[in-house]
Amino acid sequence: MTRIVITTLIACLIIIAAPISAQPAAAPFVVQESGEAFGSLGDAVDSIGDGQGTILIAPGRYRQCAVQRGGRIAFVARDPGTVLFDGLACEGKAALVLGGRAAQVEGIVFQNIRVPDANGAGIRLESGDLTVRESLFRNGENGILVALDHQGTIRIERSTFSGLGRCPEDQGCSHGIYNSGSGALIVSRSRFERGTGGHYLKSRGTRIELTESSFDDSAGRATNYMVDLSHGATGAIAGNLFVQGADKENYSAFISVAPEGAENSSAGLSITDNEARLVPGLRRRTAFVADSSGEDIRLEGNSLDPQIVLLERR
Repeated sequence: MTRIVITTLIACLIIIAAPISAQPAAAPFVVQESGEAFGSLGDAVDSIGDGQGTILIAPGRYRQCAVQRGGRIAFVARDPGTVLFDGLACEGKAALVLGGRAAQVEGIVFQNIRVPDANGAGIRLESGDLTVRESLFRNGENGILVALDHQGTIRIERSTFSGLGRCPEDQGCSHGIYNSGSGALIVSRSRFERGTGGHYLKSRGTRIELTESSFDDSAGRATNYMVDLSHGATGAIAGNLFVQGADKENYSAFISVAPEGAENSSAGLSITDNEARLVPGLRRRTAFVADSSGEDIRLEGNSLDPQIVLLERR
């Protein structure tokens, strides 16, 4: 299992680490269906309006952001890993604020997204379904932040979340992924690493599917859980690799189920065939799963360091 995860993630990192041009093309945003070209991402989004379209983005580093207010829009890098949105957030929220019926993001790098309330994100999802593929979120607050009243499905494939998270005093924490809505979160073949606070993945949704991904906390700083299912969830966490580092704000568990109250059912949640380790030389007692739901959770085939307790009821 570990070899499969590592091979997949190496391929993912090669895709998203391609060279990035400092000078975007003169009209870098092209709506594929109409052939119209725009110098502004926001203008390209507005041209689609409540319809459906794909925006092809030329290689470059952009100090731009956009708000989608309707329709179904795909944001696609012409060459994966060569499109970088750097440091600018619309509405004090994110590089992409998505409020349409659906959105798709492919091959894009988001970095340095920070806002005054410490809750900035590469993507802020406010409505509709979202699919993210082969994208990189790094060195900011949240990678992806989902609105409280969101009910759609979020799918993340072959993407990396690196150097994310904050817990400033008197403000809420930010995380690698924060699904604060009730919809399903589906993550596959993705990498989480080098967290700088908060959780690597936090979800209040009713369902979780987390498969063939890795959580490398070896260079993390003041991090918390790797997976926080805040109100519990059904679904599956399977075939993942977890490594806990030394610099933790909370090292008591890798995965926490319903730590903020069992508002969702966790009956039958399956946590199987994962591998969990401590960084070499680290000596501490911790739990792989800390459960506060009190429900029947399936735990099978997990390979753990001797210092890691499989299940702790809280």
